This record gives sequence, C-alpha cells and structure tokens, in this order.
Amino acid sequence: MNKIALVTGAAGGVGRALVARLADEGWQLIVVSRDAGRLQDAFGQQHLQVEADCSTPAGARKILELARAQDLLPTALAHCVGNIRLGALHRMSETDFNDCLNANLVSAFHTLAAFVGALREARSQGSAVLVSSAAARIGTANHEAVAAAKAGVEGLVRGAAASYAAHGIRINAVAPGIIETPASAGLIASAAGREAAARQYPLPGIGSPEELAELMCWLLSASAARVTGQVWALDGGFSSIRPVVK
Repeated sequence: MNKIALVTGAAGGVGRALVARLADEGWQLIVVSRDAGRLQDAFGQQHLQVEADCSTPAGARKILELARAQDLLPTALAHCVGNIRLGALHRMSETDFNDCLNANLVSAFHTLAAFVGALREARSQGSAVLVSSAAARIGTANHEAVAAAKAGVEGLVRGAAASYAAHGIRINAVAPGIIETPASAGLIASAAGREAAARQYPLPGIGSPEELAELMCWLLSASAARVTGQVWALDGGFSSIRPVVK
C-alpha cells in the first residue's frame, strides 16, 4: 500500500525540508501552497502540486477533492502553513492580528477538518502533525498575536485527538523555537540579532528545518503509533528550563 502524505505550506522552509524527508522515506506527496509558482520553483515537476488557500473551508476541501480525483487518499497530514506577526498588543493592527490568526489557527482548523472528513468517509486511519511555537508555551515579549494563535493550535490538537482517537486518527503538534527559515530571516538578519536569539536558549543555537522535519516525519510514521494529543517541544529547553544567567 502506498504511503501518501499531504503537506501544506510546502514551499516554505519547514515544508521543503519535510517534503524532502518524506520523499526519502518512500512517501508519495501532495504539496500545497497559495502560490503555484513557488511550488514549481521548489519541486519542479515532482509530486502532485495543488494551489489552494487552506484558510477557508472551500480551499481546504479543494485540496482533498483534487487528491481524490487523482485516486489519492492522504493518510498523513503535515500542516506547515503559518506566519510570524510580532508587536506589542497595543500596537498590533487589526489587519496584522487577523492575518496571524488566519495563517496559523484558522488554516489549521479547516485543513484538519477536511483531512479528517476524508479519512472518515474512506473509513481509514491516519495521522496529522501541526506546527505550534515555543511562544505558545512561555510568555515572550511582543509575541502576543502569534502566541494566541499557536495556543489555539495546541487546543485544537488536543480536542481533535480526543474526538478521533477511537477512529485510529492520531493528531499531534511540534512547538519549535526559532528555526532557520525565510519566515524568521528578519529576526536573525544581523550578527548581533542572531547571537542574541541563539543565546536565549538553555541549549544555545538556532534550529534547522531538517531537525524539525525529522521529528514531524516520525510523528506521522507507524513508529509513533501510540502517540496522540501531544505537543513536542524542539526549543533547546526554552519553554521548560531556565538558561544559565552569565
């Protein structure tokens, strides 16, 4: 039986790393972005490429409908869509706040709903992994919007995991610190900014998308068959232990 995985936000840094990892492990891939050009730039003619906005119910359903039209039922979902909107609460514009919620939480809700609906219709088991953030787990200045959105993702994971465990559908999340991707480039663009960001973690450094992809791939695999409703931190201890003050 073919292993088929759906990766949203596939043209981003984490998405690309995960697609490469899954492909190496023999998965057939459905890759999704709002920009078909970015998909083609990232993957050439590889994989089933779907241009869709999964922050709407219709956009999320479109992905699964196009997959079914190709006789593909993904039994694994990696939802890598998201953005980073930083700024103190009293300075955050309504537009930026809504963009943050739509990209990080609303898209996760609608994509997971469409994925689970397709599995239930096919009477199939499956697994999903969503992306949270260390900022959802520990207060971090100027992260109010993204922290609220990602905390919602974690609540979604736990609730959905409870709803669908009896159907053999596993749902988990990963919660990284800063990862070396285009989305975080502005935060670590200068040498001083990069050093300060790396130093804030008890295990100093900046995470790589390949590290996160390895964890996500494991959570989607049969090796994690007993794991559901969990949020796995990959943040150098940032959300759970104090760094040494020097």
